[in-house]
Amino acid sequence: MKFGIFYEHQLPRPWTEERSDQRLMAEALEQVEAADRLGFDYVWEVEHHFLEEYSHSSAPEVFLAAASQRTKRIRLGHGIVNMLPAVNHPARVAERLATLDLVSDGRVDFGTGEASARMELEGFGADPNKKRAMWQEALRECSLMMAMDPYPGHQGEYFSMPCRNVMPKPAQRPHPPVWVACSSRETIHLAARLGLGALTFAFTDPEEAHHWVSDYYTTLKNECVPLTQAVNPNIAMVTSFSVHEDEEEAMRRGKEGFQFFTFALAHYYILGSQTPGKTDIWKAFKEQPEELDIPVSPGTYGGIGKPETVADHCRLFEEAGVDQTVFIQQGGNNLHRHIMESLELFSARVMPEFKARDQERERQKREELAPYIEAAFERKRKQEGETRAFEAPEVKSYGRRIAEGIPGDKPIADQSPHDTFDKVF
Repeated sequence: MKFGIFYEHQLPRPWTEERSDQRLMAEALEQVEAADRLGFDYVWEVEHHFLEEYSHSSAPEVFLAAASQRTKRIRLGHGIVNMLPAVNHPARVAERLATLDLVSDGRVDFGTGEASARMELEGFGADPNKKRAMWQEALRECSLMMAMDPYPGHQGEYFSMPCRNVMPKPAQRPHPPVWVACSSRETIHLAARLGLGALTFAFTDPEEAHHWVSDYYTTLKNECVPLTQAVNPNIAMVTSFSVHEDEEEAMRRGKEGFQFFTFALAHYYILGSQTPGKTDIWKAFKEQPEELDIPVSPGTYGGIGKPETVADHCRLFEEAGVDQTVFIQQGGNNLHRHIMESLELFSARVMPEFKARDQERERQKREELAPYIEAAFERKRKQEGETRAFEAPEVKSYGRRIAEGIPGDKPIADQSPHDTFDKVF
């Protein structure tokens, strides 16, 4: 099984020089650099907008680019890119992903999603009733933009663009591995049917995880028709994280931060209301601690404890068939030094036994799934029909018209390149 770390860039109020976004980002980059050195496999970075305190990660591509230059082997996961065209045009996503993939020597994973918070959706004018269809259309076309040379264009329901060659192309061909955010068994089935990795954000116990994994791989083997140009057969599950030699100290360091994570999540997605720039979620959290004292169970605090406790938790997920455990180590006011100590201790005391089994497990999985993936692409070919020959159209320059502010898109026939250059510059 592989291991990842996960960032929302949470910053509870009050905001001060000592509790600032600048310091938060600097500490997170130090943690990623340490995770790379210690053998963690993935760093996952969310994309959220306008979700004060809960997530200040509105430009994950910038953070991951910075991380790419501080690391050598850890994979850089978007967890997730908001694919609604009102938020991110698919061509811009393809360009940014490919560039990040190039500067990181092919270490990008492409997590995708559609957002669910009202603050985000309405902030960009996106219709919440159509977000699933928007996501699917945008993701399908974005994968084609990275794979095709040139991209033939698209006239769709939610975005359109003419034929263009979207450059650069990524190092990983046809494109980086694609995932989708999942929070229910329904979306687990969707991920499998479309050939996408399932990046699960529901806090399940190992027994429930076993059912999710079984559903995912059964569906992938029998029903998959790939949405993108490659199948990514993987399931990752998110859990809590704080490791210390003393069980109680691990809980003292990590429990409150994880509770704030779940409290703020519920605030924005289910229960709360927000006045931009004013609502104090941390204060509300601290005023209601008795409602948050969730009983300790493998699905909630299983990643918090001494090394042996956390190893048992991870072993149960491994036995359930989970491909990757992703740790939420930065939540609420969790301290940087405690996070660094947890990463070090986990790497030394827990990770080695899983690393020893991972390579052989991956080999067996690839061999088992190979014929099913081939069958999935055969279903895709039958569904989509024969690929038609495509001739890219010639696109002439605007010429003088654009320089002179003249309406229309047809260049003046008698102009020379020299005249145009003089006019523009």
